[in-house]
Amino acid sequence: MVIEDSIIIKSSIEKVWNTFIDITCWEGWNSVISNVKCKEKCLINSQTMKCTFRPFYFPINVDIFINEVKEKEKVVWTANKKGLKAYHEFFFKKSEDGVKVISREKFTGVLSAGSGLFLPVKKMKNLTRIFLNDLKKAVEGG
Repeated sequence: MVIEDSIIIKSSIEKVWNTFIDITCWEGWNSVISNVKCKEKCLINSQTMKCTFRPFYFPINVDIFINEVKEKEKVVWTANKKGLKAYHEFFFKKSEDGVKVISREKFTGVLSAGSGLFLPVKKMKNLTRIFLNDLKKAVEGG
């Protein structure tokens, strides 16, 4: 299963990038991922981050490994959780209207099979949309 979405944020690439990678401020704007714990202040290569997200009614604690951070261009992270593997890419591209942020997440494993029985596509798309909208509001100030 692949979940992809994008959003245009009316701001500079620097402001979008700095808001995204500064995980110390995620609690203030990010309503999808909570309880973020990390040794570093910002997302960096080969770092592990612990967090919680709530795709259903109960919270799921996840360890995320930051595979790649390419300044003002891309962040890639992976997560494994009993029967589910996630590979998540974020791309940052300058556009006429500001910055286009693209989120692409690929799920594999037993829990992603079966036409979304255990991991509903609609719910995952909605969480991606909320995350991107939260980022937009944080950067644009609204």
